[in-house]
Amino acid sequence: MAYEELVRRHQEVAIRTAHLFAPDGDAEDAVQEAFVKAHAALSRFRAGAPFRPWLLRIVANEARNRRRSAGRRAGLALRSAEDRRPGDAAPSPESAVLADEQRAWLLGAVNRLRDDDRDAIAARFFLDLSEAETAEILGIPRGTVKSRLSRALARLREGLGATDGRPSDD
Repeated sequence: MAYEELVRRHQEVAIRTAHLFAPDGDAEDAVQEAFVKAHAALSRFRAGAPFRPWLLRIVANEARNRRRSAGRRAGLALRSAEDRRPGDAAPSPESAVLADEQRAWLLGAVNRLRDDDRDAIAARFFLDLSEAETAEILGIPRGTVKSRLSRALARLREGLGATDGRPSDD
């Protein structure tokens, strides 16, 4: 029963994580498989360690494996960004369209980055994970997260600058 509660508590962030690392059609399957693998690996979980990064690393690995086996590059799910809309007021139709265009434009730029850059940006900023949690999920040292994010953000700025920093008005 305790594991069932952990699943319920972390299911939403696990699904968002999988959508960032796997093709849309495989994300839910990746989460289910990751929860099964996590349950089987509970005996290897370090007592006192935070559960969320440990679980999300399993989810990310499963999702990445599915992406690799599918042989295609994963697109970032708009759903991940939509979950984080600020404020309670409904936007005007015009601002909603503009926000959707800007979100799609930004996600397109992020999707054009290398896999390791995209994964670092997605974990740190789209999932709002700490640097330590990002390091745990990606299986890299915390210092590598910092340097990878710095280089990835520079590449992203460079890519966005190439399009004048705004979506076209075509």
